[in-house]
Parts: sequence; C-alpha cells; structure tokens
Amino acid sequence: MEYRQTDAPPSYDSVMNQNTSPPSYPSLQVLSATQIQPYYIPQPTPQIPAPCVVETISTQRRHVLSYKSKRCCYGGSGGSAFVVVLLIIAVGLGVHYGSSLWTLSGKDKETDICTPSSVNCDGKRDCSRGSDESRCVRFGTANELQVMTSKAGSFLPVCAQGWSKSIADQTCQQLGFRQSYAVDVLQSSSSAFQSLNSRFSNTIQGSVNISSSCPLQQTVSLWCCDCGRPPVSTRIIGGAVAAEGQWPWQASLHFRGYHTCGGTLVAPDFIITAAHCFPQEISDYLLPSNWQVYIGMVSQLKLPSSYNVKKITIHENYDPDTKNNDIALLILNRPVSNIQPACLPVFGQTFSPGSKCWTTGFGVTSKGSDSGSIFLMEVAVDLIDLAVCNKPTVYNGLITETMQCAGDLMGGKDSCQGDSGGPLVCKADDRWYLTGVTSWGDGCGKKNHPGVYSNVGRLLTWIHGKMQQERP
Repeated sequence: MEYRQTDAPPSYDSVMNQNTSPPSYPSLQVLSATQIQPYYIPQPTPQIPAPCVVETISTQRRHVLSYKSKRCCYGGSGGSAFVVVLLIIAVGLGVHYGSSLWTLSGKDKETDICTPSSVNCDGKRDCSRGSDESRCVRFGTANELQVMTSKAGSFLPVCAQGWSKSIADQTCQQLGFRQSYAVDVLQSSSSAFQSLNSRFSNTIQGSVNISSSCPLQQTVSLWCCDCGRPPVSTRIIGGAVAAEGQWPWQASLHFRGYHTCGGTLVAPDFIITAAHCFPQEISDYLLPSNWQVYIGMVSQLKLPSSYNVKKITIHENYDPDTKNNDIALLILNRPVSNIQPACLPVFGQTFSPGSKCWTTGFGVTSKGSDSGSIFLMEVAVDLIDLAVCNKPTVYNGLITETMQCAGDLMGGKDSCQGDSGGPLVCKADDRWYLTGVTSWGDGCGKKNHPGVYSNVGRLLTWIHGKMQQERP
C-alpha cells in the first residue's frame, strides 16, 4: 500500500478473529533444524514457540493493512488464554498506550522530583531519582572516559594521572555495572581535561576538576565489562539456525510462561528490549512478576535457569503511534554470570549504510507459517540510509532519527513476529555492538519495506542515564 507522511507506521500487534481457536503447535517429533526455512518472511504471520499461536491483523486509524507484528502474544489454556483475549481486544481496537514515564516496580509508577535549586553534574543528587546526575558520563572513541561537570558544561576526557583500579570500579558501579573490566591509556589531542582531585566522591563528576594540562596527554580508556566477543564465530549468510554460543547476549522474554519478545543483555543486571512489548492498557504486561528472562539459549525446548524481572523502565517519550523511542530497559533480580553481553556503542560511533549486520530471534521463519521457531534464527541484513528508507516508495517520511532501517529493499531478509525487542548487532574492532532493537515494519521481508529498528546510538544517553539510576 502507499503511505502518506501523516500516517502512523503499522502497529506491531495483530488482530485476530476472537472466536477462532489458536492453531495447534507443530508436532515436536517432526521438527528439526534442517526443516526450518531460512529467515525469509515475505508475508506477516504471528509466531509462538509454545503450545499455541495467536494470529492477528492490524487496524489503522485510516487504513486496514497487513504488517509484521514483532511482538507475539501467547495463550495456552485457562488463565493464559484470558490474557491473550485482553491483549487482542486492546490492540485490535487500536488503543493508545500514552507517553508518560513508565518506570514500574510492582504496581507503582515513580516520578522524578527535582528541587528548584538543582544543578546538573555537580556531584550532588538534587532530584529524587537522580536524573540531575545521570547524564554526566559517556564513552568516546576507543572507550575514552568523558565527563561533564557543572563547571565545564561539556564533555572532556579524564586524565589518567592518579587513576586506580578502585576508582575504575567505583566509576563503573556508578554507571550500572558491578565492577570495571579493563583500564588503558590513550594519547589525547584535547586542550582541556578533567583531572582527579584529592578526594574521590560518590560520582566521578564530583571527583574531577577542569585542567588545561595532563601529563603526557594520557587519558583514561575504561571498559566496564568484556563484551561483544562470542566464543563461536562461524556465520552462514542468508539466514540459518544459530549455533550455541554465537549470540550469547540474546534473551527470550517469557510472559506467563511463553516467549513473547526478544531482548539483549548489555550488562550483568540489564536487558534492553522494545517498549511496545509492554502495552500500558493491559496492566498484567506491566507487572515485573509476570515476566521471566532466559539468556544465552538457542532452543525453546532447552531453557536454562530463568531470571526474574525486578523493574520495567520504558522510555518516557515512547510514542505507540509513531513507534518513536521504542526502547525499554529491564532490571534483573540478580546479575547474569558467565554470559557475555553485547557491547553498547560509544558516543558518535556509527556504521555506514550498506554495513552487514545481524539480527536474531525466535520469530516466524517462512511465508504462511503459523508458528514461531523453536530454534534461535540468525540472518545478515544491510543497514539502509535514513534518506533512502524515507523515500515515498519505501516508508515515506515515517522513519525518525531514533530509528534505523536494515534488510534488503528487494525483500527477503528480515525480522518478524516474535522478534520484537531483539538485537541488531554490527561488528567493529572484533566486537559486536548493539546497533538496533527490533521494532516495526510493514510485512515481513516485503520489497521496499525493510525492518525498522530503534537506533541505539541515538538513545545512548537515555540508556546510560537509566542504568545509572537503577544501578544495583
């Protein structure tokens, strides 16, 4: 169909005939890795790697159209089916979820209250949720530690003089990590620095002063965790079943026992996923206790020990109509050990259009499929320039700066239902970086309608800020 610039992008939750029973799940005896088709999805079909499947259709404000719902809702018998019906009704009627701040722990929403005299990045917490001190640290090229203070007003590299393991650990803990992983020095050409003062306070921004000099111009390169280097590195271009260990950061988010969305481990306590996996109008989806997270597995038939969700934090400016800022952060009840996360990109890091990246998930795998993949699937996709993706023949202006298109304009390679919230990763310097979060699209693998992902690079400030606010 043809889009007009005033139209909202296709909503990611389908609508089904509520009187129709979900089709049965294919017999596990006849499934094997060799029977799964490559990750080519020319038409939208919802998925479920569990007892049953719910298939739905989207109703737009102005159009009735087919699209791919990257989130899938599952229903078994009894209470699970009731939840599915609620979701179908809410989404099928096109409910608007709102754009207020959704930081949920149990049933309570938390607000951030700041004093009139609050000062950003002075090392003193003036706001109840600490937002005044949560966006003062970032990483530059080669993981150069950069800090902004209330006096500097801009990000400056941190001089390596006086740096120690304990300060590195404290800084990484401030950023939401458990400890530091590695520290190195870089040769800087900067004319101004942040230098450690005589006493380290609770925050790095409260522990530095502006300086015009730094011995040998050496600044701090800080890694808070080892990331983006899986133990298995073989790839098959075009879509295939992923081998164990290829994408260790892949998470499967289960709502009341059924895979519903994907996610990405980015730190021992944090999972990044999509905001649209948590529709505000259905309160059960907003309760952390209804979710379990499985990480590092490649089969829904062989689940490892699960992690419970402590808190669900959704971007305060997420717009369910446009899918802008479609990102959420899950805080786990305990840290993940022995599983390597994906790397978060550093400030200013970009991947050029045409770069070959990879997306993974348990979504549907073939045209007309009525069930999702039991196995983790992988497919190589090319990044597509924003201007190209906004052409009238493609998405006609619907792609914002917080979105990233990837796939093939000729159709074929794409993500689909059940993949929502999962990773789009790109490789640089032998590490895999989380570049996108599976978000939305029109159909699955359709010509001129590639997959659309939340642009992680554009959302880094929000991610780092929330990780600091929710640090363990």
